[in-house]
Amino acid sequence: MVNAFVLSSAAAGRGVGRPTGPRPFPSVPCAPADEDVVGELCSRMFASLPRRDQRERGEQYVRGLLTAPGRKSVRNIATHAGGGSAVQRLHHFVSGSTWDWQPIRAALASHLQRITAPAAWVVQVLTIPKSGEHSVGVARRFVPQLGQTLRGQQALGVWFASPAMSMPVNWRLLLPEQWVRDAHLRHRAELPEDVSYETLEESAAAVVTETLQHAEVEPRPVVLDVPGAWTDIGVLRSFAAAGLPLLGRLGAGTRLLMADPALPGYGAGPLTAEQILTSVRGLRRTVTWHDAPQNTTRTSSVVLVRVRAAHGTGTVAQRPLYLLGEWDGQWRVPTRIWLTDVAAPAARLLRLTKLTHRVSHDLAEVGARVGLRDYEGRSFRGWHRHVTLSSVAHTACLLTGGTGAAAAPETGSPRLTA
Repeated sequence: MVNAFVLSSAAAGRGVGRPTGPRPFPSVPCAPADEDVVGELCSRMFASLPRRDQRERGEQYVRGLLTAPGRKSVRNIATHAGGGSAVQRLHHFVSGSTWDWQPIRAALASHLQRITAPAAWVVQVLTIPKSGEHSVGVARRFVPQLGQTLRGQQALGVWFASPAMSMPVNWRLLLPEQWVRDAHLRHRAELPEDVSYETLEESAAAVVTETLQHAEVEPRPVVLDVPGAWTDIGVLRSFAAAGLPLLGRLGAGTRLLMADPALPGYGAGPLTAEQILTSVRGLRRTVTWHDAPQNTTRTSSVVLVRVRAAHGTGTVAQRPLYLLGEWDGQWRVPTRIWLTDVAAPAARLLRLTKLTHRVSHDLAEVGARVGLRDYEGRSFRGWHRHVTLSSVAHTACLLTGGTGAAAAPETGSPRLTA
């Protein structure tokens, strides 16, 4: 069993916020899906639903997500999946029913574990712009990927990723502090009593360990490219305690100690990650990697050096850490910096980080088309049920050839050690 993980980043009506601004991705439906494949997948995924009518509603909703053009509102889905009379039934199924989404996510993860052999788990931020104020978790946030502040929701998704394709299997809605502290907002969104405020790093650790608890799921390398999750490398403590080695994107200004006495900067005290990597850029080597979404081969210059935490005590301060720098072209400073407690060759670590490209591609080409951003309701439970059903639709679309996912020569899961 592989014992390593990689976390990644990667983003109307009266009172309920709709996505605002131009749609970032095409709104056309997926290519026609094989009816038998979709039916078999839905039968597996919805086996935990206790009533036959619930299982039928689940499949109806998934088929609507696959076939309805444009935004995947309940009305639009009902129009393409069962006519106008289905609107109220599907709305109640998603927003007003009592079924638990976790068994469906566990079934999806277990199924994908068996049939796709994911190479890594990628954790990425999903940003959902909203024009209104009443959708659960809506707030004004700065989005680093866009370089601007916008109003909307954010969630963390766990994706089972390989060079050929990626599918989301678990979600955690990032709730601003006011949404969990304010009794009125909690009541309006129907937040469960056990939902409390979490930092970004706490949410990342929680969504991964929750995925690990699914039956029949075997751990895989986990890649963290989540902006802001590495403000303090003490986040390693959460993953180390769960036995989850971590590879994550790091800010250039994070201070560390050089741990290799043979390299410049040893004994100089805390240095920024950028300073450490710039001082050893002469040791860079060229690594070739396959850009699966573009089906082409690319090269990067990389260097891997041993470092230690600049502050803290206990296991985090003593735990071996490695700083991975990547350069595009001949830039003096690295363009991407990663920190890990996984002992592996630089080339293998770099290729794992490139699975984030696979996730971003599949989100754009498939996830957005099956409505991952399109839930219009107000409730916490409704949002979770919708993204769960969208995740099933995303899987159905990919497994039936609904997108141009390019295969890659690199498959399987690399053996890494903590």
